[in-house]
Amino acid sequence: MASPPHDLSMSFFLLLLLAFLINPAASIRTSNLKLPGSDGSRSSAADTFCESWRLAVETNNAGTWDVIPSSCADSVAGYLNGDQYGSDYDVIVDYALAFAETVKISGDGKDVWIFDIDETLLTNIGYYRAHGYGVSKSEPFESKSFNEWVVQGTAPAFAASLRMYNALKKLGFTIVLLTGRDEDQRNATEINLRDVGYSGWERLILRGPDDQGKSATNYKSEQRSKLIDQGFKIHGSTGDQWSDLLGFAVADRSFKVPNPMYYIP
Repeated sequence: MASPPHDLSMSFFLLLLLAFLINPAASIRTSNLKLPGSDGSRSSAADTFCESWRLAVETNNAGTWDVIPSSCADSVAGYLNGDQYGSDYDVIVDYALAFAETVKISGDGKDVWIFDIDETLLTNIGYYRAHGYGVSKSEPFESKSFNEWVVQGTAPAFAASLRMYNALKKLGFTIVLLTGRDEDQRNATEINLRDVGYSGWERLILRGPDDQGKSATNYKSEQRSKLIDQGFKIHGSTGDQWSDLLGFAVADRSFKVPNPMYYIP
């Protein structure tokens, strides 16, 4: 007479248990599991997180943030020194120019496009490369050394921004430069801009004594409001910080160019 199916199942279980007791190495040991990058190597999981973090920053979903996550130092450095950074910039400029071509220019000199300067028209990658790309809290932004860099007047132009700047002038836009730099840096800023190919702006607005201590959002909003009060129509605005673009008296269209190195409120 055949054994019941239940007895067969029990016999199979006992055989498996015996095999496990004879060779415990066959078991799964959770102590051997490794987290992505825990051995110091780069991992696809870490790279994926850093790409997602950068997207959150650029879309302003990250809100206020202080420094780049330390695990993303290599990823951000690779992005800033690789082809993707320039490609992203080019695509944004293409969209901005496509919009600009739809604007009906009145010809009265009042049709304005506003540009930020640092990380928008000029790149300070040389400075930030020497200061850890903003990764380490032990090496926070230090205004004295950055101001020394500004005074040197050696910051290169972004090729895409220079292309956009010149195209907007040909379309008939009046160019206004609105920067967080201080008034006492005017001369160095103007020389730097001209040296790398920018010219013909209508105004260069820098922080004066009354603007010290204001957030970038408030300061730039107030300056845009003054332009509107003077009859200017702000059709477009380009900057690397959301504080360049948001607030009040904003442009009809604003275009955020990439900057995963720092956040200015």
